[in-house]
Parts: sequence; structure tokens; C-alpha cells
Amino acid sequence: MTATATRRRRFSVGKGFAWAYLIGVLVVTIFPFYWILRTALSDNYALSAHPASPLPVGFTWGPFKRVLGLATTQESIAEGGSGASIEIGHFLVNSVVYASVSTALIVFFSTLAAYAFSRLHWRGRDFMFSLFLTALMVPGILTLLPNFVLVKELGLLNTFAGMILPGALFSAFNIFFLRQFMLGLSTETEEAALLDGAGRLRVLFGITLPMSSGPIITLSILGFIGMWNDYFWPLLVTSDDSVQPLTLALAVFKQSSPQSQPDWAGLMAATLVAALPMLALFMVFGRRIVNSIGFSGIK
Repeated sequence: MTATATRRRRFSVGKGFAWAYLIGVLVVTIFPFYWILRTALSDNYALSAHPASPLPVGFTWGPFKRVLGLATTQESIAEGGSGASIEIGHFLVNSVVYASVSTALIVFFSTLAAYAFSRLHWRGRDFMFSLFLTALMVPGILTLLPNFVLVKELGLLNTFAGMILPGALFSAFNIFFLRQFMLGLSTETEEAALLDGAGRLRVLFGITLPMSSGPIITLSILGFIGMWNDYFWPLLVTSDDSVQPLTLALAVFKQSSPQSQPDWAGLMAATLVAALPMLALFMVFGRRIVNSIGFSGIK
């Protein structure tokens, strides 16, 4: 056997292991979503009898009808539901408001800070940026109690402001991400605009921001997904369903069953409805996110 054939054989074996590994990771990643769908299409009573069945047990659209408010109490109980309802439209609106406003504020202030660290020259800039980077090493759990006390003292419990404001003014990762991108942009156009008499704000909003639209959109998408999935902070500062996001509503729905076991089918249907917008968002913009991270020099 020639050396060329040996190398080709070794390459084929390695490629086979690589494909096997990728397929394994893909299966492990997708399986939970399949299991959610399988449970959401099952009869809740039948699930108790056949919990390990790989296919929907007693196939029915009832769980989705219960979640969307299309099933009566009698129909819900007949399929093993608790009879409890969830105003999914109301909580979806709350989640949209919370995620949208939070994301907009975080990205806006992060953009201003990144511009200051990448384009403006002032004493102590690099030292201050180093302090900002240390925030990346502080676990978020450590800031929950101080933020809760602050929100309580300001009288902002059970309000959108109380949920949004503590995290709206600072994001170390966003600032670092945008600064790295802006450092790679050409300064010739900005310098020409400054020489023509344009102010810094005009240069920022008229030149720098349009050139940074890719990373800004990426951070907006990632931030929106993160806020949409946020659970613990809204749990701390809200107890009124008028402002609670969908993540808290799912927990309340799980605990509202008067029976011996929760309405797992209905809960999985609600979870799927809540997750579908984020899955669709990531599928549409996933390539843009990957490209922006690579172009920003983050490895």
C-alpha cells in the first residue's frame, strides 16, 4: 500500500469519526425539543401509563387548545388537564415589552460607551476599560440582592421599570463586543466629517452606527433572546401577573393543578409556544450572529 493511499485511508477514518461526533451532538441537542413536542401532543392521562413511549401517547391537539384558551374546563379535565387556564396572549405581550425595552436600552448605552472607548481619547481610558472588563468575571448572581434592595427602596416592585432599569445601563460584554468592532473600522470618513465641522454625536449617529449595524443587530438579537428567557430576576421583583413575563406564567401554570400530577402535556405545549418565536428568530438571523462574532475578532 502506497503512502498516498495510507494518508487517504487515515483521513477517511478521521472524517468518519468527526461526522459521527457531529451527528451525536446534533441528536443530543435536538432530542429535548422533540420530547417537548411529543409530550405536547399527548393525552395527559395516557402519559402516566406510557411515560417512556417515544411517540405521542393518545395523540391530541388538546394541550395546545388548553394553552390557547380554546378548550372548555370539561374538555381539559377529560384529557388529564387541570382545568386551569393561562392567558398566553397577555403574558406574551408582557414578555415582548420587557425584552424589547431592555434590549433597546442596553444596546443603546453600550453603543455610546463603546464609541467612547474606541474613538475618544481621554485620560484614564484604558484603565477604565480594564475595570469594565473585570465585570465580565463577576457572577450575575452576586448583583441580584443589591439590585433587589435598590428596586424595593425606589418603590419599583411589580413594575416594568423595576424589571428593566437595573440592567439597562451597563453590559460589559456588549461594550467589549462593540469596541472590538469599532477599533477595526476606518477613521478616515469620521475625521473628514469632523474637519467639516460635524460634532461627535453627528459622526456617531450618521457614520459610525450605520457601519456598525451588523454587530448592533447581533447584540440586539442575543439580548432579546436572553431577556425573553429571563426567569429569576422577574421572579424576585414581581408578584403581579399584570407585568409578569411568560416564563413566570409557565411556572404558575405548572403549580396550578389540583390533581396529583401537573398537566405536563399542557405545560410542554405552553413551553413550545413560548420557545417558537425565539427559535424562529435564531434560525433567521443565526448566520448573521456567527459572522458578526467572527468579524469582531472574538475567538
